[in-house]
Amino acid sequence: MSRRPVIIGVAGGTGSGKTTVAMKILERVGTEHVAYIPHDAYYRDLSHLPLEERARINFDHPDSLETELLVQHLRQLKAGQAVEIPVYDFTTHTRTAQTRRVGPAPVILVEGILVFAEPALRELFDVKLYVDTDADIRLIRRLQRDVQERGRSVESVIQQYLTTVRPMHLEFVEPSKRYADVIIPEGGYNEVAIEMVAARIRGLLEQRAGEENCGG
Repeated sequence: MSRRPVIIGVAGGTGSGKTTVAMKILERVGTEHVAYIPHDAYYRDLSHLPLEERARINFDHPDSLETELLVQHLRQLKAGQAVEIPVYDFTTHTRTAQTRRVGPAPVILVEGILVFAEPALRELFDVKLYVDTDADIRLIRRLQRDVQERGRSVESVIQQYLTTVRPMHLEFVEPSKRYADVIIPEGGYNEVAIEMVAARIRGLLEQRAGEENCGG
């Protein structure tokens, strides 16, 4: 693949609807043309720590993620090389032995709460989207997800939200909104914003295809 890919960053607080927005954009652009990379696949492996100690780690601080590996992978994808993305087990806070192979694509979509808090990531994005959703809605969604999908107790989710999730959101996530090109209120329910963004991405793809044809 010689054409330079369009790299999109999707940020927003926990439970804001980032994944829903990302999936709806991909449907409109064409999922077969997209490499999807969640930032939270890059949580650092904590298998060297006892389980009780792992649970006390601040997973909402930028240091909990191996962002340098994600930056390296994005540069490899830009250069037309496939990458092996970690597969993280959220119930044990460890990386599994498996990886997920992602090949180069015309569109690379990176999603995560902290993707705009990292300068090295921001400079790689062609389009930066921030999904803005009220805090009470985000907490309810987080509670449902962590209990149903990640085997957590209600008490542990609330405790984590109060001790790390909310403070880190206020310190890192919310301030990173100023770097966004587009802020999408109401998440995946905002069909007008999603269609506008998808049209912009299609336009970028057509522009780069035209540049490639002129160059060739």
